[in-house]
Amino acid sequence: MKNWQPMGLALALVVGLWLGRGCGAWESGQDPSRGRSFHEHLGGSGDQARLMNVLHRIEDLYVDTFDRTLLVDVAIEAMLDELDPHTVYFSGEELASMSENMEGNFEGIGVEFLIQQDTLMVVTAIPGGPSEKAGIRAGDRIVAVEGVPISGPELDNSRVMKLLKGPRGTEVNLGIDRRDAMLQVHLIRDRIPIQSVVASFMLEEEVGYVKAIRFAANTAEEFEGALFSLAAQGATSLVLDLRGNGGGYLNAVVDMLDLFLDEGQTMVYTEGKSSPRRNYISRHQGPYSDWPVVVLVDEGSASASEIFAGAVQDNDRGLVVGRRTFGKGLVQEEFPVPGSGALRLTVARFYTPTGRAIQKPYEAYEEDFDVRLASGELYHADSMPLVDSLKYITPMGREVFGGGGIAPDVFVAWDSTGTSGWVSEWIWTGVLRDAVFSWMDRHRSDLESCHAVRDIESLGAWSNDVLAVVREEAERGGWSWRNPDGEEEAKLRHRFLAQVVRTLWGESASYEVLMDGDEAVARALHALTEESNFTQANGAVSLNPTTLEFNPNNDSHGF
Repeated sequence: MKNWQPMGLALALVVGLWLGRGCGAWESGQDPSRGRSFHEHLGGSGDQARLMNVLHRIEDLYVDTFDRTLLVDVAIEAMLDELDPHTVYFSGEELASMSENMEGNFEGIGVEFLIQQDTLMVVTAIPGGPSEKAGIRAGDRIVAVEGVPISGPELDNSRVMKLLKGPRGTEVNLGIDRRDAMLQVHLIRDRIPIQSVVASFMLEEEVGYVKAIRFAANTAEEFEGALFSLAAQGATSLVLDLRGNGGGYLNAVVDMLDLFLDEGQTMVYTEGKSSPRRNYISRHQGPYSDWPVVVLVDEGSASASEIFAGAVQDNDRGLVVGRRTFGKGLVQEEFPVPGSGALRLTVARFYTPTGRAIQKPYEAYEEDFDVRLASGELYHADSMPLVDSLKYITPMGREVFGGGGIAPDVFVAWDSTGTSGWVSEWIWTGVLRDAVFSWMDRHRSDLESCHAVRDIESLGAWSNDVLAVVREEAERGGWSWRNPDGEEEAKLRHRFLAQVVRTLWGESASYEVLMDGDEAVARALHALTEESNFTQANGAVSLNPTTLEFNPNNDSHGF
């Protein structure tokens, strides 16, 4: 039964779409995006007749009634499963949810929250949002909305969203429990920014650090603002952390690269069967073209992250440090599907300036991490799948490789012990998060007097109470507990401290804690402070031709 069902549903869908395309741009039988008639899309009248016949038979004679909308949704998925992994269909709801992240804002009251013991707890009030302006702060419990109590076992994320999100300008009244004192807060919902650049600070006297987690509509603007601030603090070089950044808008990465390249340098180009080659060229000498740059990447860096890393590498502009990137180099265009959602269709591939295809093969796509782990690639540079037939040469004569993803100039092995299994268990179960919140709630008055990380670590409660609170939360959740060894306790406290700092002073401050002791950051700093790696000419910085010539001790991939 399963063998025929996807094809049958797909056939029904195609005919259903043909019957429903009688208005708008499709009225003349032309696809406005590609200039082909719909009959050509179907492959001729023979295919059309077969599809029509199948649909008529199903609708006229099928033994049971069926949900046509559900049938269409399943049919769409069946068709797209035959294509690449990134051609996808989104429902209207899914599209709206993704648009919030990528457009860089949503409308609501502006809080990050968690549900703890059936109660809505404020983790932080988003800076500039209505909640922060009204004085709502971390640790507050929202217990009522419009006079109606909301705490209880039925409270979940979906219900919270329905209660608190809403159009800009609408009003909502909240009941706040703050250390046993009840407050009534009146808010007017507003547009809330979603940050893409979540951290920027000075690593050393002249080295700035920026962490970007996506390439959204506002990312380039945020990024330029972060660079301006770092320059004002004395930065003259940059570590850009794109680890775990799954990509986003092409325009965002192009605008960011424009800040670092000379005029006329290729950033990336796209090309596909029905999409002629399009080159993206830097428009002027970037204001930060004299800054040495290191880009941090890993197996979670994809798409726009790979475009940035590939452009830096192929133009000999800086160094890429970490592990081989994911290998997502496909260009999607979004086409609205009337009355339902949108089709995100792959129409071209991305190529780096030297001509490397970023896209990896589709085989074992979802098992990519496990494949890398089994092959040893996460631990050893010489286990990366670099093929001589896919070798390319940069302007300075360095060898770079295609075949999927961007291989780093400096390899940093995956630290499987960086967070032990014992610590990871409490992170992924939410125990650590809840324990941090409980600990901060108990010691709120002490924390209010803290102004730096060392102040937190000097508290008696930090020395005596952290492990006990984590154990309480673990046992409350039904998890078994064992006492940690010294290394495990140190790692737990490090993550615990970062979350406390995030709640008190924001995400950027928490990254300052997390980057302390980070091996990739340490390697990046070493590369930037090694003067022989970079040379300056005509007001712009580039790598020296001899930078990372092959040396078995440098853990490069063979430069």
